[in-house]
Amino acid sequence: MKKKLSILLTLALTTSLMLGCSEDTEKVELPESNQIVQNKNLNKSTDINVVANDPIEKILAEMSIEEKIGQMTMIGIHGYEVNESNTNDDIIYSLKNFGFGGVILYTRNIENREQVKKLVSQLQKNKLNKNVPLFIAIDEEGGKVSRLKQIENEVAPAQEIIGNSGDTSWAKEWAIKTAKKIKFLGINTNFAPVADVGSPDTRSFSNNAQITSEFVDSAAQGYEEEKIIYCLKHFPGIGKRITDPHQEISNIDVSRETLEKEDLIPFKYIIKNHSSDKFMIMVSHLKYPSIDPDNAATLSYEVMSNLLRKELGFDGIIITDDLEMGAISNHNTFKEVGVKAVKAGADILLVCHEYSHEQDVYNGLLAAVKSGEISEERINESVRRILKVKLDNLKE
Repeated sequence: MKKKLSILLTLALTTSLMLGCSEDTEKVELPESNQIVQNKNLNKSTDINVVANDPIEKILAEMSIEEKIGQMTMIGIHGYEVNESNTNDDIIYSLKNFGFGGVILYTRNIENREQVKKLVSQLQKNKLNKNVPLFIAIDEEGGKVSRLKQIENEVAPAQEIIGNSGDTSWAKEWAIKTAKKIKFLGINTNFAPVADVGSPDTRSFSNNAQITSEFVDSAAQGYEEEKIIYCLKHFPGIGKRITDPHQEISNIDVSRETLEKEDLIPFKYIIKNHSSDKFMIMVSHLKYPSIDPDNAATLSYEVMSNLLRKELGFDGIIITDDLEMGAISNHNTFKEVGVKAVKAGADILLVCHEYSHEQDVYNGLLAAVKSGEISEERINESVRRILKVKLDNLKE
């Protein structure tokens, strides 16, 4: 790790940063000259001594605002390989012109092991910022939520089955197995384990908060042992949902006391007992009237900034659930939704399917910063968290 950081420092000190899908065909706004422009001047608020001695601050100071916003956006892609047609609906175009900092893979990207390894390698090679690795993520929970089941002979059982066994070590064992499989493919982030209590499907370990906490903790240990970034979802808990947020927004109509005694317990436990640079927390699209009667959790300052950050003390990466889900996209434009989420406290905006939507989210956030609606220092807060996780955990 020390050797890796040394290499990164050398690159940051001696090399300039490299310049930089859908039926929707509306015009996409691109950064200046169709490429992200390097910011050669340090931020006025940045102490030059801090920059010189901190690799994160050094990289941050060299980034343009366009690059920073790219780091805050994770996208889905189409196809089994990297293509380059210089149009706004291909992978290279997205990486080079928008500098997206992460990619999530779906079954539509997975044909066989060697193909996935090649795809991931190509993605990393074509990232805009050569000093900062991409998050390459996947939903590999086990059970029915497995993107690798078409290429793996054996995938993890559903979390409910593992939880019903009563053996917490089984959760760690499967986390290690899963981590090894995705690491072999070059994937460095798993959007698991599910930390919801008593989900109406098979995705929760238990309907008991304490038991859920113990199994989630065991899984977290397994991912950390294999140095895979994991993600607790879906804060502050969707176990009591009735409506599927993929389709529409709905309320979790329980008291704050009930949330404290049940749904929040697994999240609190991991935040208290694990380093915040080892995992992300994904926030749900449902509404929790006892916390915020007006906004979905993904767009709620009360949920993300007050509850998760200030009250629970989480200083790691907060990522939204897919902003294309009906619960959010039915009520917001893509150009405005990323702005709302960042103002509420999100660090990474997840947009999983259409290139035009991904670019709209990026362009909306960029416009908000350029207009002064969101300060660059607010953007810097998120990018620092992202850089810390990447530099501490990701090896290429």
